Amino acid sequence: MTDTPQFPRWLLRKPSQDATARVFCFPYSGVGASMFNQWPQWIGTAEVCPLQLPARENRVREKHYGTYEALAESLIEPLLPYLDRPFVFFGHCAGSLPAFETALRLADLGLPAPRQLVVSAQVAPHHCPHDRFLDMDEEELGEELSYLVRKRGGTPHPLLIELTLDVLRQDLNANRVYRRDRPAHLPTGITVLHWADDTEVTPAQIQGWRDYSEDVSFPVLDGGHYEFLSAPHPLLELLRSLACGPERTDRRTAGTGQVQGGGN
Repeated sequence: MTDTPQFPRWLLRKPSQDATARVFCFPYSGVGASMFNQWPQWIGTAEVCPLQLPARENRVREKHYGTYEALAESLIEPLLPYLDRPFVFFGHCAGSLPAFETALRLADLGLPAPRQLVVSAQVAPHHCPHDRFLDMDEEELGEELSYLVRKRGGTPHPLLIELTLDVLRQDLNANRVYRRDRPAHLPTGITVLHWADDTEVTPAQIQGWRDYSEDVSFPVLDGGHYEFLSAPHPLLELLRSLACGPERTDRRTAGTGQVQGGGN
């Protein structure tokens, strides 16, 4: 297994050997690794590693991944060379779902698991689908994309919006068909973030994650649904502490069956 041909596809840059830990970031629907452009490359000694998915940005000519399960399967081989030190998975909104599936697949294969799965503003897999974009028409989706471009400091361009719409439609199809019949247990802790001013996902709606690990926490951070884009310090500090802090040792072996009992 070789990493040289793989890293330009799935990662914008080859991970540094100087990192003591890594934070792999999963983009949400309709966007790619550039979603994390405002994030620093380093959080202390933990390296930020945004993932680049097919069918967008520098991989625009590649076939769409299809489903979150297929995406997770595709990620195992290219990521494995870089799972040689502590790492965390982070996903916001729909990006949380392939992050979860990848963590679960790693565990099922007996491969290194993330120290922590950090999911932000997303309901648990057995409560999916849940995304307000699923009910929007083309015009509404275009307006949302234009808003997000401006939110990230850019200027919406009609052609680029149209290209992004095509990717967004395919991503939403993956979201629409995704649902687990029952919770699946992870050997890692799960941090479920809620944003205090988020009107898209309520604290009650994210409680289903309690059934996915014995170690589940629900911190609340200031800001709205898209606050994470600007890399707020409390979020970065949380990720740094999870990636670089002491590892917990009270977790059970993974499995895909239902957990007996919830988290804390």
